[in-house]
Amino acid sequence: MNVRKMVTMAMLAAVSVLLMYLVRFPIFPAAPFLEYDMADVPILIGTFLLGPVCGLILTVVVSVIQAMTVSASSTWIGAVMHIFATGSFVIVAGCIYHKVRTRIGAVLSLVLGSLVMTLAMIPLNLIFTVRFLGAPREVVVAMLVPTIIPFNLIKAAINSVITFSVYKTVAKVLRLQIVEKKNQETSPTYPA
Repeated sequence: MNVRKMVTMAMLAAVSVLLMYLVRFPIFPAAPFLEYDMADVPILIGTFLLGPVCGLILTVVVSVIQAMTVSASSTWIGAVMHIFATGSFVIVAGCIYHKVRTRIGAVLSLVLGSLVMTLAMIPLNLIFTVRFLGAPREVVVAMLVPTIIPFNLIKAAINSVITFSVYKTVAKVLRLQIVEKKNQETSPTYPA
C-alpha cells in the first residue's frame, strides 16, 4: 500500500468519525438504540475509489474508533456488529463496482450491498443481541420485521443515495490531488 492510498484512507476514516459525531439520531422512537449515522458514506467512497479491501480496512478502523468513543456503551459487541454490517455492504458493493464501473454498476452495487447488509444483520442480532447483550430471543425476533430490518434498509438506502450523489465529485477532487502531486514530482521545473 503506497503513502497516497494510506493518506486518502486516513482522511476518509477521519471524515467518517467526524460524521459519526455530527449526524446521529434514532429512526424509530421504539428503538432509540438503533441510530442512523453517516459514517458509512466515506467508507463507501473509499471502497469505490480504492477497492473492497481498503473499504474493509476503513470499516474496521472506524468501527474500533466508534466502539471506543461514540458507542462505548456497546463495547466490543457494537464494533463486531458494525464490522460485519458495513463490511458485508463494502465487500459486495466494492466487488460489483470494481467489475462494472458505470452508473448502473454503482446503483446495482449499492442496492445489492444494502440488501446483503440487511440480511446479515438478522442472524447477527439473533446471535449477538441475545447471547452477549442478554436480550430475550422472543423480543429480538419480535423486533426483526417492524424495527431491525426496516432500520437497516433505511440506513443503507440513505447512505447509498448520499454516496451515489457525492462520489464522482469527491473522486475527482482526490484524483486531481494525486495527479497534481505526480506532475509536481515528475516536472523538471518543480522546485525541490
